[in-house]
Amino acid sequence: MPGDDDSHEAEQARPASGLSPVEAARRAVRRVYELTGVEPEGVTSLDRTDDGWSIGVEVVELERIPSSNDLLAIYQVELDQGGRLVSYRRTHRYNRGEVDRPRL
Repeated sequence: MPGDDDSHEAEQARPASGLSPVEAARRAVRRVYELTGVEPEGVTSLDRTDDGWSIGVEVVELERIPSSNDLLAIYQVELDQGGRLVSYRRTHRYNRGEVDRPRL
């Protein structure tokens, strides 16, 4: 099963107290699904903070034909060290075919 090989590695990365990076990402994906009702596409960022984790989760907000015209969004999820939701917000919306542009 995918991810089984990573379980030992994830345990090794776990801080003395709190979540491993993999578990933090999984919890963020679950929270976005619970709050939006939309199945997330994946994790776009994962950062350890002083208080826990900051995770970017990508979702398809509007499916279109062709799929290159789908409307996607990034949700930023903040978890505390115990994995509890601290905050959540949509930070960016864009078309799937949009090329990244530098932000000013």
